[in-house]
Amino acid sequence: MAHRLYEGKEHAASYWKYRISPSDGLIQKMLEFLEKQKGGPFQLAVDVGCGSGQGTVLLAKHFASVVGTDVSAAQLELALKHNQEANITYRQCVAEELPFADSSVDLVTAMSAFHWFDRPRFLREAHRVLKPRGCLALLNYTIDMELSRPDCCPDTINQVCKEFYAALQPYRSPHLGSSSIELYREAYASISYSEKEWQECVLVRRSMPLSSYMGMVETFSSYQALLREDPQRAEGLSRDVCQRLMTVMKVTSADTEVQVAVRYFYLLASKPGSHECS
Repeated sequence: MAHRLYEGKEHAASYWKYRISPSDGLIQKMLEFLEKQKGGPFQLAVDVGCGSGQGTVLLAKHFASVVGTDVSAAQLELALKHNQEANITYRQCVAEELPFADSSVDLVTAMSAFHWFDRPRFLREAHRVLKPRGCLALLNYTIDMELSRPDCCPDTINQVCKEFYAALQPYRSPHLGSSSIELYREAYASISYSEKEWQECVLVRRSMPLSSYMGMVETFSSYQALLREDPQRAEGLSRDVCQRLMTVMKVTSADTEVQVAVRYFYLLASKPGSHECS
């Protein structure tokens, strides 16, 4: 069963404002795998669960056509609003029923979305739409982001972050289990393709204001679940964490720049050619 989140307009707007997109290096890993397995030119990429399109736009210059799909009209409205690429279009649909012909897609991606899908159904659907030697790329990152700032003790800063994540853990969706990385490991093991790759820890560092780090965590499903259950507690927790972080960093403004280290992991898999067995 797929789970539908991030559909409200307010949450979609926060998602667009605060969620990070994959690094150029991660996109390049996908493209190198596709080039090795299938070769160019690349015609069609489909970004499933595209949200407001932060990852979708990164594919535009590499494909003749890119289609982002999402179940949320609010997310797609923002994606369309911010789209400046002529070769990107967006379609509203569920991940398990993609509006594409059999064997028509070069690359199917899901960036920080696969864990919300009906995973076995989605994998079958991706197999259906992929061309022979076409590739599936599933990316995500762990919640345990780490902060750093010059002249500040990282252990002290990140103890506050760890306590923030621990406070949100009880509100984590049961659909995700204790750690979403396990769901991706299971998917990797279940895919019978002979050509596949698993990478567990790719560290990506981003500089951003402390307020943007806070905003990003507040878009996570566990924080949103707490916000729905007890808005005062959620907002109080966020204020307290932000104030504690400013205190240990000895700053007075949430606009202070911090470096955020994000741990990505990814799965790449190539559908067998028409003459091969899967």
